[in-house]
Amino acid sequence: MSDETTLSAPETTGPYLVAALYHFVRVADHESLRDPLQALCEANDVRGTLLLAHEGINGTIAGPDAGVHAVLTYLRSLPAFTTLEHKESRATKRPFLRMKVKLKKEIVTMGVETIDPLRVVGTYVTPKNWNALISDPDTIVIDTRNDYETAIGTFKGALDPNIKTFRDFPEWVREHGELKSKPKIAMFCTGGIRCEKATAFMKQEGFDEVYHLKGGILKYLEDVPEEESLWEGACFVFDERVSVVHDLREGDHKLCRACRNPLTSEAMSSPQYEAGVSCPACYEVRSEDDRMRFREREKQARLARERGQRHMGT
Repeated sequence: MSDETTLSAPETTGPYLVAALYHFVRVADHESLRDPLQALCEANDVRGTLLLAHEGINGTIAGPDAGVHAVLTYLRSLPAFTTLEHKESRATKRPFLRMKVKLKKEIVTMGVETIDPLRVVGTYVTPKNWNALISDPDTIVIDTRNDYETAIGTFKGALDPNIKTFRDFPEWVREHGELKSKPKIAMFCTGGIRCEKATAFMKQEGFDEVYHLKGGILKYLEDVPEEESLWEGACFVFDERVSVVHDLREGDHKLCRACRNPLTSEAMSSPQYEAGVSCPACYEVRSEDDRMRFREREKQARLARERGQRHMGT
């Protein structure tokens, strides 16, 4: 793989290669790509999720090195994805249980039909220049991720919109006119894709100097030494690792199987925590009937593990 299309892998261990990727491009026949891509991934023992839409591709896959490379090579053989970039990390256990290639209206859902990152987008800032930008007193820094992601880590001094989904972001911006009190807006997300649309939206809303972190938090944690970092906490990732920290090492968080929220050691010591059943984030919004159902699911998953099988409910 050429240096032009591969972002350097971190010095971490683990038998599974994880490749995060996205690419905005006009794809006229994206529906025709689903079946061959699904078959190729399964043939190479690659698992994860890939989203295909008229506006491009987005997703994360993991598996043996040769398998992941085979899928990336195939994608780059397609005219639409010749310049596809990806970011690599490693995992000690399988990050995904199955492979899904899905057809979508958008590869990242904002729900604003007039937004087109291929037409207008903010200015990219590399990780090495990010600290200077967000330390500038003329800059407002915005975390575009969801509330369960920001809860375990963010950049020092960043505004947290406290949104449940990315669809809520446009309304939050429109309700906060004070964002125009400073000339510069700096935005970031996990891998960069949400900021592509977020900066395009901000430009459409009349913001002039709009910047976003190239490669997202993942690239920053890979490139910027921990002693120089302005990142605080861990970065949530959408797989079985749950979180990563500097050098893209796996974090200490676990996942609540009832609500899919990341759990700290403090949350897991709460009396409201029961593995696979509840945590402090969901205990009050779940009924006892829900918890009984989750307990039965956990029991069946345990029995499946004891038989050496995989329980699909997990």
